[in-house]
Amino acid sequence: MKMKSILEKNMKKSSRHRHPKPTKTGRKPNVKPKRGAKGVSGAAPRERIESTRVVGVIAKEGTGWRLQSTNRRERGDYTLHVKPKFHLEEGLIAIAEKVSSQRWRAREAKLIEVLGDINSPRAVSLIAIATHDIPDEFPKEAVAEADAAQPVTLGNRVDLRHIPLVTIDGADARDFDDAVFAESDGEGWHLIVAIADVAHYVTQGSALDKTAYERGNSTYFPDRVVPMLPEALSNELCSLKPHVDRACMAAHLWLDKAGELTKWQFVRGVMKSHARLTYEQAQAAMDGKPDDTTRNLVDNVLKPLYGAFRCLLKARGLRGTLELDLPERKVEIENGTVKAIKIRERLDSHRLIEEFMITANVAAAAQLEGKGGVCLYRIHDRPSEMKLEGLRDFLDTLGISLVPEKQLHPRFLTQILENAAGTQHAQVVNEMMLRSQSQAVYSPENIGHFGLALAKYAHFTSPIRRYADLVVHRGLIHACKLGEDGLTEREIEKLEDIAEHISNTERRSSAAERDAVDRFITLFMADRVGATFSARISGVARFGLFARLDDTGADGIIPLNTLPDDYYFHDEKRQALVGRRTKKVYQLAQPIMVKLTQADHLTGSMALTLVEEEESPAATPIKSRKPNRRRRRN
Repeated sequence: MKMKSILEKNMKKSSRHRHPKPTKTGRKPNVKPKRGAKGVSGAAPRERIESTRVVGVIAKEGTGWRLQSTNRRERGDYTLHVKPKFHLEEGLIAIAEKVSSQRWRAREAKLIEVLGDINSPRAVSLIAIATHDIPDEFPKEAVAEADAAQPVTLGNRVDLRHIPLVTIDGADARDFDDAVFAESDGEGWHLIVAIADVAHYVTQGSALDKTAYERGNSTYFPDRVVPMLPEALSNELCSLKPHVDRACMAAHLWLDKAGELTKWQFVRGVMKSHARLTYEQAQAAMDGKPDDTTRNLVDNVLKPLYGAFRCLLKARGLRGTLELDLPERKVEIENGTVKAIKIRERLDSHRLIEEFMITANVAAAAQLEGKGGVCLYRIHDRPSEMKLEGLRDFLDTLGISLVPEKQLHPRFLTQILENAAGTQHAQVVNEMMLRSQSQAVYSPENIGHFGLALAKYAHFTSPIRRYADLVVHRGLIHACKLGEDGLTEREIEKLEDIAEHISNTERRSSAAERDAVDRFITLFMADRVGATFSARISGVARFGLFARLDDTGADGIIPLNTLPDDYYFHDEKRQALVGRRTKKVYQLAQPIMVKLTQADHLTGSMALTLVEEEESPAATPIKSRKPNRRRRRN
């Protein structure tokens, strides 16, 4: 799996166009999506992807059964209606349909499916998949179409097999959907970003297309992937494996010496990857430690790639993008057991691929605009006034000022992050900055990408795992006359509905991925109940504190009734709980010592308590203010 950009958890017939400098973001959207219209597959898009289903663990109750929900937000169990065909025992994970969940009635549910044992290594991901209704079985028709697919022949395609394109991915990646190449071009650079030609195999209206649209994207868990396409495509014909011919859509990109994109050209071709590299391999080779695979690639392949990357970084700096620094947790699984929780290392090789993909994505959007074609943009709006005011209030508590809303540009936010770097507040400033941002979505109406400081942006680089990219590929095929399998009139008419649907499926997958990671981490911490950890306060609410452990990044709640005996009021501006009598404050980003008191892997939640005050740096005196009259409960 490719490491995602922070704002993106992340691009023989052709056409060329000049590209304006991408330094302005667009206006705010003023067109609301239609509601209730049929989508491209015939399903009505919804504002939220929700379900009346409940996922839980079966337990015996008298002569019957009950279901304990795995959703931490649900309290109480469901009385389970079970048909005779089910043979049940305690500890099984099951899916049920809610019959009644009204507070004044007994909560009831009808058993639909039994998934397996709660203690199975597969249980964590199964719960996340079922809870969020992630489709994880392909229709027979889709599998048959994928199995019947054949490699392409050259035909009218451009032959790119002589170009030393390479893939650079994570060590655990199984699908390789992008390959890169760079060479000097006068004072600038010529890049090639070659992407698997998924549109050749997944045609509009086919069974493969319908299931890809339903899923919207692949979903990634620590122990598995739920792919958008069957493995016959995602891991084979649409995977740019080394030394085999593969169909591709290639973007030729030309940069000037300042890193600005000056022209581009899109072709449909046949390529042959010259090597499959990992991020670590590529970086080690550039750091003077090549291996047998990279030794002959350093001078002719890797050095030009890094040269073009450094050029792109110049343009990124001048553009003034939002540079968040938020470590990504990596759950290491071995034989179904969580072995470690680590922070993913971020190398220049990661950033290189990210910058190449961003450049290709910009070119794709510009190409479609220049040809008068429709485009499915990836848009990121400016922060809302409400969120911006909350960020301003928080920064005020640290003595940091924020420019007025009308003057706001990503570069000013990055300057704040740079000034906070290396301080005890660095992580929380990054997190609060992220929370203040609008959510990136797909839309046929362009308002620009605020975080990347780009006037136009479209996802082009991962059609194996994102339906949005497949739509953009079809748009390019149609606009540039690269084949008969481009965007259809029906898709163009439904583009607004497609955008809404895949924005929803993206949110669904993100929620499922977060839930799974939380449960895996909780499972890892379960045998550490009673241990003491250093932590920082990561959230403040009326009902208590949230804390993040320094070593693992695990999150837990410190309930209000476990804090030292006092009246506490919630100071929203300072992001703090303040004791009236003791005049102590528990404030966002504050270092504390905590004890793990509960780790419930069923819901993925952890409970913490502050350690004895003489051992903890948590308490800090401040001036007393009018209390919120929230009394600690024993």
